[in-house]
Amino acid sequence: MPSSKEFLRKILDQLSDLEEMTTRQMMGEYLLYYKGKLFGGIYDDRLLLKPFPIFMSHLDNPRFQKPYEGAKEMILFEDYDNKSLLTATIRLLEEDK
Repeated sequence: MPSSKEFLRKILDQLSDLEEMTTRQMMGEYLLYYKGKLFGGIYDDRLLLKPFPIFMSHLDNPRFQKPYEGAKEMILFEDYDNKSLLTATIRLLEEDK
């Protein structure tokens, strides 16, 4: 089932404090980029993040799910209503060179 535009808008609204956020639609889902770096995506109305070590050290007990059959597991970011946590997590990419 493709992700809804409403869910995409909700996530982008939560990330609105970040400059240089871009998205790319691919096969009904959405890839998410921060300052040109792919960090995750929206799959079946779930926010999934790439399992970067910097994300792993920042999040408590992350859960993992596959975005689609045959894919590698990604971090399921369930607390997307927490704007400050989500924004702070994505901003960590600035430190991850």
